[in-house]
Amino acid sequence: MADSTLTVAAIGDIHVGETSQHPFRELFQEIAGKADVLALCGDLTNHGKPREAEILAEDLRAIGIPVVAVFGNHDHECGHLEEVQHILEQAGVRFLDGAPLEIRGVGFAGVKGFGGGFGNRMLDSFGEPAIKQFVHEAVNEAMRLESALRQLDTERVFVVLHYAPIAATVEGEPTEIFPFLGSSRLAETIDRFDNVRAIAHGHAHHGSYTGTTLRGTPVYNVAQTIPKDTGRPYALIRV
Repeated sequence: MADSTLTVAAIGDIHVGETSQHPFRELFQEIAGKADVLALCGDLTNHGKPREAEILAEDLRAIGIPVVAVFGNHDHECGHLEEVQHILEQAGVRFLDGAPLEIRGVGFAGVKGFGGGFGNRMLDSFGEPAIKQFVHEAVNEAMRLESALRQLDTERVFVVLHYAPIAATVEGEPTEIFPFLGSSRLAETIDRFDNVRAIAHGHAHHGSYTGTTLRGTPVYNVAQTIPKDTGRPYALIRV
């Protein structure tokens, strides 16, 4: 039913390597018994190699629930993103990047995101072309997220990111690397929409589990290494 609560299992930074053997098969089977949807929040692979994607795909094929995902920075490393995406889509993964979708009355939107920092310390587009290009990438990701959110006409929306939209969920990481862990531009975009109920991201392996945007929307850092309420590597988030 459109008005029923949906349980999303969210996990990021699983970093599947090319020598792994069924690294997440049992965990995914466990998730299938507890959640309605699995959201993978980037860094699905260690280096973005097709073989890594094939190993992950093998573990995902029998999960039996919808799987949505965004890529992370590690997935871009080897330059085989299209092939990796194709392999995982063949296993049933729906990539949200530019393609929002609705599952049982809940909208799902997502992008990888990018860095740039938070609040009044956010990097501005000023000075050298390389700095402007960096900021342009962050702005472009936020604009693509906004476009996705505008395509959804649901009362509830779940946002999937890799980079963090707020500083609170990267607390615990060295402050020197905060600008490379996320950007407030993502949260500013999300806060323009009344129907966003929760946001999940990864990337900050030593960050903090929960925080909120300025508007009060819950944000969850679901990197595999982050301790969660479930006591498991994944979070269970109800929307």
